[in-house]
Amino acid sequence: MIDGGTTTRQVWDAAMETELLRRIDGKTKPVGALGGIETLAATIARAQRSLAPRMATCTLTIFAADHGIAAEGVSAYPQEVTRQMVLNFLGGGAAANVFARSVGAELRVVDAGVAGAAIEHPSLISGRIGPGTRSFLAGPAMTATELEAALGVGRALGGDGAADAVAFGEMGIGNTSAAALVAHKLGAAALDDLVGRGTGLADPALARKREILARAAARTAPRLAPRDALAEYGGFEIAMMAGAMLGAAAAGRVILVDGFIASVAALAATALEPAARAPMVFAHRSAERGHAAVLAHLAAEPLLDLGLRLGEGTGALLAWPLVKAAAAMLSEMSSFESAGVAGPA
Repeated sequence: MIDGGTTTRQVWDAAMETELLRRIDGKTKPVGALGGIETLAATIARAQRSLAPRMATCTLTIFAADHGIAAEGVSAYPQEVTRQMVLNFLGGGAAANVFARSVGAELRVVDAGVAGAAIEHPSLISGRIGPGTRSFLAGPAMTATELEAALGVGRALGGDGAADAVAFGEMGIGNTSAAALVAHKLGAAALDDLVGRGTGLADPALARKREILARAAARTAPRLAPRDALAEYGGFEIAMMAGAMLGAAAAGRVILVDGFIASVAALAATALEPAARAPMVFAHRSAERGHAAVLAHLAAEPLLDLGLRLGEGTGALLAWPLVKAAAAMLSEMSSFESAGVAGPA
């Protein structure tokens, strides 16, 4: 007998899948009337392997790191903003902090590789691989050893704790450049379709960014294996976020994927381990140019489209109430039978 009255993880098989769809269709509503919420509820159930999933707690982990390519002027902001924003997160004043408080999510901040001396703060998690990556214009952004360290720290952070859902954000001046090249080398789209304004580049600076990234892309083969793409062009925070997604997927957690950079981390994670794609919920469609192409490559339909392009996990936090509602629909909403309501003819 299938027991759907508990959140204990079970073996998910064809019978469980059939029962899941039967229960969703049997709620007191016309079949399919809740649209994407029904799809979302099914994703949650499969991730937890439960027909009565629990979605009560969410943790946002922000990974921060610097990029050597920033020295080439690919961002509208100076590199020291990465450190300054980490301190802002720790002080509770950033958009991510405000949104996390408003939706009741826990927020953690990780130094994955901020330039300069290590930041000392009691609330900061140190996953520091080094003081930022090297410029990928001249050579690989990181070594294979550094990449494996970043993936490993991420896996541990993604798998720890007891949160039902996890969201991951990022901070790192220059990271839209890194993300565009990683996505390109993993086959998501042509480079021109992935390079956007980032923090708000004007047209002349955007043209320079495109030229620099094209030169960097020419260093290597048109397509790279996922580890090679991350090592050649990634950032410590992007690699660590990919590892965290792998750790969270292995732990049976729902993964709320934020914007462009987080989606590129998701692309890398699924290239490394395809099974990690199943528990991913794509929170929103960013206004950053390359995000739509990455979403299309991943066959992902985001929950929201609000013109966001901030990062930090802000879009993922805004999607969290929808995730909670979807789980509650499956776990708590009456069926036609239990409510004594006549079903469809």
